[in-house]
Amino acid sequence: MQGTDVRADAGRRGRIWRGAVPWVAVHFTAGPFSAGRFSAGRLAGVLFSAGRFSKILRAAVFAALLAGLLLSVSGCKHRENTRVVPPQALPPEAEPAPAAPIASAPARIPITPAPPGGIDDDDLTFVATHKPVLSEVGYATWYTAPYKGRRAANGQVFDDDAMTAAHRTLPMGSLVVVTNMKTGESSAMRITDRGPFVEGRMLDLTIASAKAVGVYRVGMAMVRMDVYETPKPIATGGRWCVQIGAFHDEDDAIALKAELLNDYPGANVIEFPGEKNFWVRIRPQGDDRASAEQIARHLQPVEGNAYLTRLD
Repeated sequence: MQGTDVRADAGRRGRIWRGAVPWVAVHFTAGPFSAGRFSAGRLAGVLFSAGRFSKILRAAVFAALLAGLLLSVSGCKHRENTRVVPPQALPPEAEPAPAAPIASAPARIPITPAPPGGIDDDDLTFVATHKPVLSEVGYATWYTAPYKGRRAANGQVFDDDAMTAAHRTLPMGSLVVVTNMKTGESSAMRITDRGPFVEGRMLDLTIASAKAVGVYRVGMAMVRMDVYETPKPIATGGRWCVQIGAFHDEDDAIALKAELLNDYPGANVIEFPGEKNFWVRIRPQGDDRASAEQIARHLQPVEGNAYLTRLD
C-alpha cells in the first residue's frame, strides 16, 4: 500500500511537471535515449518516479557544491600561483658629463704707482749714489696717448709731461737713466708702460722724456739705458705674455685669436684695437715666462711680429 502511494505520488508529480514545463525537443548522443527525441515533461516523470527525485536532487546538490568548492580552490590556487611582479625601479638618472674645464680669467695686474711727474728727489739721489745693475743700447722713439685719460700699463693715467718711458720686459716701476748716444743728453725716468711693439726699437719715451734726452725733434735716436733699481727681480719670476701684431685687418687678428685658442686651450687670448690697427695678446697659464718664451719662439704670424712682454 505504501509502495502504491509512492508510485501514485510520483505519477502525480510527473503530471505536475508535464503541465508546468513546456515541451522541449532534446537530442541525446549517448545512453538509452540517444536514438530519439524526449520531452522535458516525460523526463521529469521518469525522474520523480520510483523515488529517484530525492536521490538525483541530492546528487545534483552535492555535485554543485563540489563544483563550487573545486572552483574556489582552483581560484585560490590560481591566486597563489600568480607571481606578483614587483614594480620596476626606474633606471638611475645618467650623471651629467663633467664640464670641460674653463680657463679661469687671469688675475688683474696690480697698479705700480710712480711719483707725480715720474721721478722725485729721492730717485735723483739714488741714481747719484749708486751704479747701474744693467745696461742696454738700442733705438728710442717717443709717443703720446691716442686719447685723453688713456691708462698706461702700470695702471695710472698716461701723462705726456711725466718723466716716464715704455719698455717690453723691465719690471714695472724700474728706475732708469737714458742717455742720447749722439748728443750726450741724459735724464732719469721710470718705466710705467709697455712697448714699443716695433721690431728693432728698445724704448718709447713720453714727450717730456724725449725732449730731455734730445729725441723729440729727431723722432728716433740711439740711446743707452742704464737700469738702477727694479721693484722686482729682472731675471726670475714675473708675469709674462706674448703680444702679436700689428694687424691692419681686424679679421686677421680674430683668425689668429681663434687659432691660438685652439693650440693653447688653457691660455687667455684677447684681440683688441690699437691706435690704427689691431693686436692679439696671449697669456699662458699662470703667466709663466718659460711658456711665453716658447710661444714667442715658435709663433710665426702671417702679419706683424710676436713680442715677449712682461705684464708686472
